Amino acid sequence: MRPSDLMAITRYPRYWLELYRFWTEARRTGAMQPTLRRLKPILDEATAETAFDAHYVYHTAWAARILRDSRPEDHVDVGSMILFVSMVSAFMPIRHYDYRPPAVELDGLTVGQADLQGLPFADRSLASLSCMHVVEHVGLGRYGDRLDPRGDHLAMSELQRVLAPGGQLLFVVPVGQPRVVFNAHRIYDFRQIVDAFGELKLERFDLITDGRNGRKLVWDADPALVEKQKFGCGCFVFRRPA
Repeated sequence: MRPSDLMAITRYPRYWLELYRFWTEARRTGAMQPTLRRLKPILDEATAETAFDAHYVYHTAWAARILRDSRPEDHVDVGSMILFVSMVSAFMPIRHYDYRPPAVELDGLTVGQADLQGLPFADRSLASLSCMHVVEHVGLGRYGDRLDPRGDHLAMSELQRVLAPGGQLLFVVPVGQPRVVFNAHRIYDFRQIVDAFGELKLERFDLITDGRNGRKLVWDADPALVEKQKFGCGCFVFRRPA
């Protein structure tokens, strides 16, 4: 039994007591009353702070700030969180492509299908591009894509191929001790990523740490910090020389 399961069981007496108290008060005041047929116990959210996934909150906030400052006329995203592209589309047009395109309809957002192992864009044609928390999955079959141990390298090569002179690439992957965790994801060291984009210049590097005192977004991070991470999150901005 997992610790979380054991904790949930210990909280059930409180749940039933609070249900009874709520039902009694609702009946007394004429408010809507719960029924036994419509219960959904949620027992792990009565905490002092609201928990959140630091990787996904911080890297999307990071990218939104980069785009806010750079204001590209046309931005293309490949595979990043739909929540990210939907929010960004409120203040700038964005084209979002995914191996499994989402059926979302919003003004400012165009959605299409694309495979990172063969992007449907001409060489050096995109002035602003993002691909965040995606490449580490390519070739592992997790999303129905074909198995390829070097699928991630092909994906990075494709992103580099389509970036225009002077163009920027916002790129995010897990960083730390390099390994493959099949079929979930891969984790990279700093040099693996920089070397994979050898034609591009690294303009900035920021890091979401996995520290014991809570994950933090470190701006202008020292790449040496990556060696201390087991499962950090590297946020890179690359630019192709004009």
